[in-house]
Amino acid sequence: MRYKVAPPARSLDFLRTVRAAVPLVPDDAADCCLAIQRATDVGDRERAREYLTFLRALGLVTETDRGYHRTRNGLDRDALATAYHDRVFLVDELFRAVETGADSPAAAFEAVREAIPRWERERDPAWERNWRERVEQLLDWAVVFGCLTVEDGHFAVSQ
Repeated sequence: MRYKVAPPARSLDFLRTVRAAVPLVPDDAADCCLAIQRATDVGDRERAREYLTFLRALGLVTETDRGYHRTRNGLDRDALATAYHDRVFLVDELFRAVETGADSPAAAFEAVREAIPRWERERDPAWERNWRERVEQLLDWAVVFGCLTVEDGHFAVSQ
């Protein structure tokens, strides 16, 4: 399963804080969102839910029939980069785009535009603006995880 969520990029320390807010024992999603809001500067429930889902994509949180709970997986940057690449929608395509010269968010968006599902484009009149933002956030997370570097607004694959 590949997750489409891409909240605004933050630091690994921020992810640690968000993860620590999620209980070890499964709990209701709403309680987890509130816990994330209380532990961080995330102001609204919808954004907290995005971070909760993003942690699921990274394997740092899991969902059971009883609710969400944090896993015992560490926050190893390489493991996070692998989970990010394998489990977040459009990341693989973005890496290929950057490898072939799409070094800005605008160029990367144009390179992956056709990979965005048709139903996403048809259901949202502002799809292009929303997906441009999502592409930029995905690129920024790739920098956080050490997959990409950025210098003067130009992205490159890390060596």
